[in-house]
Amino acid sequence: MTAQIWVLGGTGRSARTIAAQLARLGLTAVLVGRDANRLHATAQQTGSETLPVPSLTAAAAEIRQRHPAVVINTVGPFTTTAPGVVDACRAVGSHYIDLANDVAALSAAYEMHDAAVQAGHTVITGAGFGVTATESVVVKLCEGRPAPLRVRVDMVPSIAMEEGTAGEALIGTLLGSLQGRRITDGHLAPARIFSDAERLTLPDGSQVTTASMPSGELLAAHRASRARHVLSATSEAPSSALFRAMMPTLSTLMRSERLRSFTTRHLARVHVRAKERPRDHSWGHGVVTWSDGETREGWLRLGDAQEFTGAVSAEIARRLLADKGRPGAYTPAALFGPTFAESCGATYLLPQPGRR
Repeated sequence: MTAQIWVLGGTGRSARTIAAQLARLGLTAVLVGRDANRLHATAQQTGSETLPVPSLTAAAAEIRQRHPAVVINTVGPFTTTAPGVVDACRAVGSHYIDLANDVAALSAAYEMHDAAVQAGHTVITGAGFGVTATESVVVKLCEGRPAPLRVRVDMVPSIAMEEGTAGEALIGTLLGSLQGRRITDGHLAPARIFSDAERLTLPDGSQVTTASMPSGELLAAHRASRARHVLSATSEAPSSALFRAMMPTLSTLMRSERLRSFTTRHLARVHVRAKERPRDHSWGHGVVTWSDGETREGWLRLGDAQEFTGAVSAEIARRLLADKGRPGAYTPAALFGPTFAESCGATYLLPQPGRR
């Protein structure tokens, strides 16, 4: 087996997209999963290799035995799947990447920082559209002037849906975001979910409404800026009055780990119909304000959010193979800076700073 990059969950959409992006970079993926026939069919599309395993536990054992250079985990929910895989990577010095995008998963990854430094390997979480796009804008806006007072980030994805099941990674992220959170006075604090609605005019002239939803962007934006107050929002926040009325009850129920795991497993099997992406571009947006009133606003423009996620993970793997990482636990722009998003095909649009 010549390839050094393993992609766990090798038959899923994220894994297929990552493998295709790796192939464009001249790199070969090893697709790791349970179904040997589906792995083989998927691998033929990208020239990948395959490694059938019966479970994620077995995959971790294979990591300890074969010592891949980089492991990309696309299997959610990441609060459940990451610890065992990271432990295996740490034991043999493999670098680790995942696509987590919820507060609990990013918090757990950050707590691995010291152990990763001691082991001399890199852990990168949030290697997908939401975290990378919004965090990159914040890092860009804070160049030359760190520690603002307030930050708001907005995630506006445009993604073509393929027919199939929702998957545990997506459902785990959504359920993990049902407990309202924001950063207040430098600390994670409870907040009303889907509040702070704002009508945004995108740089192309179209409009969307975003509302608060505490996904992984919240923690990434806070760590990137060190702002005292941070809010993360998304255009994907449900607008139904009935859904909003149900939120307090749903949030309370999802605090139960057993119930959340049960719900994740069952909702992950929900059939999703194919759908064209709703707009030409996906956007990351940030507004950063300092205590003296200076405000900077910026946008990151890219295409399909799923394709960008694949490009992000592939580019991180390429850099880690080239020893351009650093031991510890990070999100992409925190480690590689604001130019990283541009290397994945995105473009910054930065209006002139002002005061509000």
